Amino acid sequence: MLVGFNNMTFEFGSRVIVEDATWHIQPGDRIGLIGYNGQGKSTLFKVLTGVYTPSKGTVERGKNVSIGYLHQDLLSFSTEDSIVEVAMTAFERVKELEKELEVIVHKLETNSDEKLLEEYSDKLHEMEMLDGYNIQYKTEEVLLGLGFTSEQITKPYKTFSGGWRMRVLLAKMILQSPDVLLLDEPTNHLDLPSIEWLEKYLQKYKGSVVIVSHDKFFLNKLVNKIVDLYKQLLNFYTGDYDYYETEREIRLDQQQRAYDNQQDYIRQQERFIERFRSKASKAAQAQSIIKRLDKLDRIEQTSLERPNLNISFQVDKQPGKIITTLKDVTKHFGENRIVEHTDAEIDRGDKIGLIGANGKGKSTLLRIIAGTEKLDTGTSVLGHNVEESFYAQHQLESLRLENTIMEEMQTCGSGKTDQEIRGLLGCFLFSGDDVDKKIKILSGGEKARVALAKVIASKSNFLLLDEPTNHLDMVSVELLAEALKKYEGTLISVSHDRFFISKMANKIWEIEDGKIKIFDGPYNEYVEWKERMERIGKENIKKEDVKVVENKKKEIPVKQPVQKDLSREEQKEKERIQKKFAKLEQEISDLDDIKKKIESEMAVPDIYTDYDRFASLEKQLNEVSGKIKVANTEYEKVFEQLSE
Repeated sequence: MLVGFNNMTFEFGSRVIVEDATWHIQPGDRIGLIGYNGQGKSTLFKVLTGVYTPSKGTVERGKNVSIGYLHQDLLSFSTEDSIVEVAMTAFERVKELEKELEVIVHKLETNSDEKLLEEYSDKLHEMEMLDGYNIQYKTEEVLLGLGFTSEQITKPYKTFSGGWRMRVLLAKMILQSPDVLLLDEPTNHLDLPSIEWLEKYLQKYKGSVVIVSHDKFFLNKLVNKIVDLYKQLLNFYTGDYDYYETEREIRLDQQQRAYDNQQDYIRQQERFIERFRSKASKAAQAQSIIKRLDKLDRIEQTSLERPNLNISFQVDKQPGKIITTLKDVTKHFGENRIVEHTDAEIDRGDKIGLIGANGKGKSTLLRIIAGTEKLDTGTSVLGHNVEESFYAQHQLESLRLENTIMEEMQTCGSGKTDQEIRGLLGCFLFSGDDVDKKIKILSGGEKARVALAKVIASKSNFLLLDEPTNHLDMVSVELLAEALKKYEGTLISVSHDRFFISKMANKIWEIEDGKIKIFDGPYNEYVEWKERMERIGKENIKKEDVKVVENKKKEIPVKQPVQKDLSREEQKEKERIQKKFAKLEQEISDLDDIKKKIESEMAVPDIYTDYDRFASLEKQLNEVSGKIKVANTEYEKVFEQLSE
């Protein structure tokens, strides 16, 4: 065991966070710590690290076990040092050795004492053992993986926003390589490429990792155990998050059946007592049953309490077919190119997930669509009867500080009753008397949730959402995605939460090389398509490398293809080919499934005794195989067109 609890109880005043909990973190563990917001997940981390002392029981830690703890409170730290210098403080002993070696070298200039030379040799050996000469390279590698550019890592730490500072502190913690890494919402301030990099890094991490996260995809990629904090108890599951969801339902069902059986038994015994306790011949037996019931270990009913998001979106007006049109749009911030001579269109019913790395201009594109961002060239035009509602972090400033949460919600013109508003606010973690809190005393996260609730409650037919899942727990993210999927209007949302995008979006937009790249399909199909394109690209690169080598042998220069910007007509043609390509991929996949089904049926031995059925299946198999061959031929042609 590295660290853990034994029969531990922790209380805040009269509120019990966890009771009689025993939890041991073992070497190699990859644990997801989950639970609703406010249950006490971050508190458990603080008990593990010794920040809080338990009310009862013990916290145990193995000898020389190191713990790294990433949490939001670290953001209070500030310095003039560069980002790379802050991250390199992870190598504390190496930095000490550098100073000690410098002192010894200075002494050796005037004194060649044998003891001094021996000390110098020992410290050099220790430096080599710590791989101290590569710390600059290691640090830069981690920072670049987390989304920083080579130019940014030399800039002062204090000039960066909270999200970017958190990345630096995450890099420092990773470089320290503690035995146990405690990560509290590590993906909150990361874009998709950085999340994917962190996943790959943590999969190879030698120490144990415990993660609090609302990102299901992230947990499924990393964890092999789940610890569920619910009603002051810790429940343990061996497997990823998907396994936990399935297994929890089985456990709850078993517990409910046991509860029902026990209740039947209790009612039966109570009826006997009621009927015979006054009869002398049965009184002793009745008393014996009463004592037995008093000693009975009662099974609790399994009522899984969770927020219930029951939003009925009210759309006042039916918009036209086209929600918004971007024509020849160009937007630069100095040398930073966001989009250049780009066209795009959002149609009624589109649910768009806008993804990509930080700094690519996703939030800027939302403002362009909303008409609040000044363009260098081109136009952004809303369609007929379109009523938009925009959610972004900067809109927190528009909240009226003197209003209570309830009063602020009543200003959004939703037409909902106070009871309906209370129900909605409950989904955003405001319950009971919370709705009477004034906006001015709320934290940044709480204000963000109020602003999001206002947008959701409005009667708009077009929603623009910028990172709507920040500050929501896993269940709330799931419920919000379900509600938006049922929403009858149109929406475009920037999000790094892949589960949210996969549940909500029917179309994916990505900003790349100053253009909006559109994939007409859900997120999981987009990921499969992207991976396939990368594999094909790598194969083509290998083929090109072979050609280059052969040409070099023949001393024939290889002519490099000329890159050129696509005209609008060429861009439209490219998009048409992309749609055809995606359609063919799906067609081939469907035909393969049919072929497998037929082959599976033909593999049953009894089929050969039924000649007519066998002949029918053989005919179907030949037809499907023919269609697959035709589709593959067409697929190759379209791919060549796409490559050109």
